Amino acid sequence: MKLHINKWRSLWWGVSVTIILAGIISMVVSWQTNGYPLRPSLDFVGGTRLLLERDCSNAANCNKPIDINVVRDVAKEQGLGDSSIQIIADKETGKDNGVLIRTKTLDVDKRTQLQNALSEKIGSFDPNKNQIDTVGPTLGRQLFTTGITALGVSFICIVIYLGIRFQWDYSAFAIVATFHDLIMTVGIFSIFGLLFRMEVDSLFIVALLTITGFSVNDTVVIYDRIRENVKTHENVSFNEIVDDAVNQTLARSINTTLTTLLTLVAIFLFGGETLRNFALALIIGFTMGAYSSIFIASTLLAWWRERKGEPNITQTAESIDASVDNS
Repeated sequence: MKLHINKWRSLWWGVSVTIILAGIISMVVSWQTNGYPLRPSLDFVGGTRLLLERDCSNAANCNKPIDINVVRDVAKEQGLGDSSIQIIADKETGKDNGVLIRTKTLDVDKRTQLQNALSEKIGSFDPNKNQIDTVGPTLGRQLFTTGITALGVSFICIVIYLGIRFQWDYSAFAIVATFHDLIMTVGIFSIFGLLFRMEVDSLFIVALLTITGFSVNDTVVIYDRIRENVKTHENVSFNEIVDDAVNQTLARSINTTLTTLLTLVAIFLFGGETLRNFALALIIGFTMGAYSSIFIASTLLAWWRERKGEPNITQTAESIDASVDNS
């Protein structure tokens, strides 16, 4: 069965526009509410992170699950009502015996007071399992600046590579598709931040860089096939050439994405709290990357050629490519 993607390109574009608009609205709301388009972790804004697990060597200490409302009440009593609080599962038992608190920077005395107050309400903690980290706001700004710089440099390198490899319209729409994947991922995480208080950390920047590379790679495979088909199908419309190229590479794109997603899902489920959001960002980004390569980048290129009245023209640059390939 042949997939006619250009026939339904308005549908693909509509799906993307809807998700992107929802993400932009979420980022605006988040900016007005929290001062940031996404909910930042301590990596970026600085503060103290406390991971406290109850001591279950005494069975009576862990006979009841931790009530998050009790933890929030204790935090409010300590003047930390705006803290991010999560109940987490004990790695050994799988039961909700731990609490993760992200809050403003606390000194030793305030951390001790908070820990003692929580112990009185929900049970004593195991000092061997507790983890306390503090990040200064200066380091957080440096991490953010470094991450954005790395993302910008990667985009510049991709633009140069695509400009050398393809004609300008191929390159432009490959960049549009990559930007589409990043905006989709950021927008969805902004929505998750509002709904589930999900935070982004320095690993999120790493995820965006990885998504950029994956998206470009998938798009280049399809564009290479389109360019090859243009040279061998001179009397076929460009829309049909694009449809054929997508169908010829569809199995490869789906198989590559699915095998990658299987690994990411395993990391998301079993990789622990630290890697969970990182894996989720990659899952979303890789899915969007496969979607954009098939349904966005290729249809935009076909639309542009149709609009320019050049349904199938082998330009000088393509002849140069062919001579280089044969040499």
